[in-house]
Amino acid sequence: MISLLTALKGMAMGIAETIPGVSGGTIAFITGIYDNLLGSIKAFTPSLLKTWKNEGAKAVWKEINGGFLVSLFGGMVLGIGIGIVAVEKLLASYPPVVWAFFFGLIIASIIYVGKQVTKWNLGPILSLCIGIVIAFGITLLPIGQVNESLPFVFLCGAIAVSALILPGISGSFILLIMGMYSYILHDTLKQNLLTNHDTDALITMVVFGLGMIVGLVTMARFLTWALTKHNNLTLSLLTGFMIGALNKLWPWSIPQIVMNKEDRILEFTKGIDYEKVITSSSVSPSVYAEKFGQPAFLLASILFFLLGIVLVLGLEKYSPNKNNS
Repeated sequence: MISLLTALKGMAMGIAETIPGVSGGTIAFITGIYDNLLGSIKAFTPSLLKTWKNEGAKAVWKEINGGFLVSLFGGMVLGIGIGIVAVEKLLASYPPVVWAFFFGLIIASIIYVGKQVTKWNLGPILSLCIGIVIAFGITLLPIGQVNESLPFVFLCGAIAVSALILPGISGSFILLIMGMYSYILHDTLKQNLLTNHDTDALITMVVFGLGMIVGLVTMARFLTWALTKHNNLTLSLLTGFMIGALNKLWPWSIPQIVMNKEDRILEFTKGIDYEKVITSSSVSPSVYAEKFGQPAFLLASILFFLLGIVLVLGLEKYSPNKNNS
């Protein structure tokens, strides 16, 4: 059965996945559809062919929870479209406010996911620390160069979608680090495919999609096993991922090293024209306004930070983490 509520949750996941640093997996976890998502994805095995042959398409649809997947991924497609267009414009005009909102979302999500750990002994604490170090280290990596080869595009799809279902690890941020964020989401999807209907762009997106399918099924099976056999260790690791990722979500971040339109690597100075940020640093609102030359929007950022926290608390209250849609 198609569910409007599940579609709305999928839309929120889709929007989140277009923002480097925000994880759709986190949205799935706090809205109570995470177990359903992993279970449905894990159902895609060769045994489905046997089910289809012996029991028909209706049995296959039931086994994969087809109504849930159609609702969720339909909402995600819409959310990705909204994210590419609307959120991109908001980030261009009010970046601290948007990042503050997502910072609040993740802060509250850290508390929520951390509360799912039933016992904080040595194992979960070490797992938490490992997650923090890994995620924080990822946020410090410089942005890579674009590699348009199809095998690399396939690899990017597999890795990025694996990050999609990991709370705290953003698929779009992984694409950013691999140098493929703008190339996949904007150059190929938005401009060449949707606007110009380019055949090469279609091939690129098909290869990227195949990589996503492989990565999604593989990671879903692994996470299901990890949450079943080592629940506290897995949840504490995911909590650590979100804590470490906060570095990337700090609302007031200024570039350090940038790339201009001629692909030259330059040190950032106020007023410089650049195409891509290679590395950046988190600063105070006053330093942001001084060195970046843009308004800090301090009051609005605080308000939207609190709004993000309240939103997650509301989702936690009305969408408990259990197998429903």
